[in-house]
Amino acid sequence: MASGIPGKIVKKRLSRWLVLLAGWSFVALGVAGLFLPFLQGVLFLLIGLSILSTEYVWAHKLLQKLRNRFPSLTRWFDKAKLQASTWLKRVCPPKSDSVEH
Repeated sequence: MASGIPGKIVKKRLSRWLVLLAGWSFVALGVAGLFLPFLQGVLFLLIGLSILSTEYVWAHKLLQKLRNRFPSLTRWFDKAKLQASTWLKRVCPPKSDSVEH
């Protein structure tokens, strides 16, 4: 029977909402960090965009444009992407869809 299907749908929606919430939270912290001296605004913005790029095409395109326009910031991009992927793995662990017979 398909009794596990609704639970999977709810879990998928919940994890998507958590990803969006985290992404937008980092973007908000990044904007605040642009004005507050004790927050690294650029890093938080890049982490937020990296997280949002998993859900939004515009965020992915924006990251690519920034990477091409500012090649010296590649280190920041890589650091932000690593932080974002670490966070995403904690919140939404990768699932193994392979079924062994």
